[in-house]
Amino acid sequence: MCRSIKTLHNFKPPATDDEIRASSLQFVRKLSGFTRPSRANEAAFNRAVDQVAQTARGLLDALVTNAPPRDRDVEASKARAKADDRFRSQDARHAT
Repeated sequence: MCRSIKTLHNFKPPATDDEIRASSLQFVRKLSGFTRPSRANEAAFNRAVDQVAQTARGLLDALVTNAPPRDRDVEASKARAKADDRFRSQDARHAT
């Protein structure tokens, strides 16, 4: 899965429409292989982004959990630490 797509479920405040659209755009880009579609494919590409966003919103609205809501700042900090570790590991492998 594309690393740019973020988990949107169970956050306080809930995911915004902009966040859902951004994730939907990344998903459609990954599936299609296009960063930006040609004019011939633009309508189909945009329609797919809209449909994925609508479905994602429906999914997020329907999901139920007993877990406490996650904090965006804490999750972002964890993601940065994970990325730092991953890139540090890659640098160490390339240095040898």
